[in-house]
Amino acid sequence: QVQLVESGGGLVQPGGSLRLSCAASGSIFRVDDMGWYRQAPGKQRELVVVITSGGRTNYADSVKGRFTISRDDAKNTVDLQMNSLKPEDTAVYYCNADIVGRNLVRVNYWGQGTQVTVSS
Repeated sequence: QVQLVESGGGLVQPGGSLRLSCAASGSIFRVDDMGWYRQAPGKQRELVVVITSGGRTNYADSVKGRFTISRDDAKNTVDLQMNSLKPEDTAVYYCNADIVGRNLVRVNYWGQGTQVTVSS
């Protein structure tokens, strides 16, 4: 069994910063792509950024230059540094990862989500 556990959400003023973290644990052989998605009230879940096992990244245009993703393969973690936050960044943020288990089966996993609210 594999779990993704997120942390780091909260309330921040416009222009502020937050750092989200996500840790994968369980019966893991290899972690492939990792990423962050978000879902605002009344809207569909959307990609924020993805990072491949080789370190290539793909950011949504709306967060380019403000958000930075990083991963630590030794710890099976992925972080999202969010700077210059805007009210429109308010959403539930979800960690996502493609993980190959020790049974060598590749499965896509989601975290439980963490709320980010940007408001004065």
